[in-house]
Amino acid sequence: MIVLIKLLIAHLIGDFFLQPKTWVDEKETGKLKSPKLYIHTAVHIALMFLIVFDVSYWRLILLIGVSHYIIDAFKLTLQKKKTKRFYFFADQILHLMVIFSSYYWFYAQNLNLNFNINETHLLFLLGVLFLSYPTSIMIKLIFSKWNLSKIVSDNESLEDAGTYIGILKRLLVFVFIILNQWAAVGFLIAAKSVFRFGDLSAAKERKLTEYVLIGTLISFGIAIITGIMFNILSTYV
Repeated sequence: MIVLIKLLIAHLIGDFFLQPKTWVDEKETGKLKSPKLYIHTAVHIALMFLIVFDVSYWRLILLIGVSHYIIDAFKLTLQKKKTKRFYFFADQILHLMVIFSSYYWFYAQNLNLNFNINETHLLFLLGVLFLSYPTSIMIKLIFSKWNLSKIVSDNESLEDAGTYIGILKRLLVFVFIILNQWAAVGFLIAAKSVFRFGDLSAAKERKLTEYVLIGTLISFGIAIITGIMFNILSTYV
């Protein structure tokens, strides 16, 4: 299972941390003619080799790498502006399905690897990576159907402040849950509500209140589910 977790970590790093927005924009514009599509695929393959660090898995890595290119190519070809959210989630689900199915097809029985890092450490890293930029991007895509500038146009914020606040909040919830400190999670939710109460009262806008409430519940919900999944999976490794 340690190799499977490493492949998932490589996917998160390659798709979210090592793919700048300029690459995404260029791929959406140039589609199959965009060099960034092929560079992105090469980065994924290189990351898998680097993180797995065992050339005996070359068939598995190449299969996942080629599949990643095919899935991305179909996504870029088919998606429109109105269907961008759908194809983002479909793209990620297909990538994960390929990783899981390919791994169990080739190496389901081969788990005897001598690494100092165990599965629990890698599961923790996987959870941390997922709760940072990938979750931020998913929440932004969910909210892309609403125009925040129309909801509140006279209240400016620091650039990317919401992204970093969300990342820190989800990481704290994740850590609290794996430490079985549910009371701390409740305290964090209460503290977030207190800090936002003044803004919402001042705005006196129902839409802004609903916007903040939905975003908060989604963010906390994803972090809580990730923490629970970590606790469940760590008992099997």
